[in-house]
Amino acid sequence: ITLKDGRTFERYSQPKLINGENKGRVWSFRDITLNSSDGNLLIGIYNKKESFLKKPIKSTIIKIENKKALVLFRNLPKGIYAVSFVHDENDNKKMDTNFIGIPKEDYGCSNNATGFMGPPKYKDAKFVLEEDKTIEINL
Repeated sequence: ITLKDGRTFERYSQPKLINGENKGRVWSFRDITLNSSDGNLLIGIYNKKESFLKKPIKSTIIKIENKKALVLFRNLPKGIYAVSFVHDENDNKKMDTNFIGIPKEDYGCSNNATGFMGPPKYKDAKFVLEEDKTIEINL
């Protein structure tokens, strides 16, 4: 995925087979090129409107090295999902905002969902996962 500012966020998946039976997908995200190597990348995957940007079904915190990070999610079955990420530059495990709530750290959501007078909505960020799929997220 090539971001608007030129950074790279590569994503791919492959079937997870157990005894020859498809049990879901193995997802990989890699080569996330960021403005700096400070802090970590917080990544979450969501499958419900009620938990979007609050409680991911899968999440991870990845150390950034040389302005890149690698994350691997396993066993994600076919379904409807949304993805979000935050470049947590000061490593405080949350998105920092200014005094009126505007994010001070880079972030993105699937489908390039953005919020109007608030965070992005699940309905705008969700996508159907049925097979290998490429998505583009702009900051």
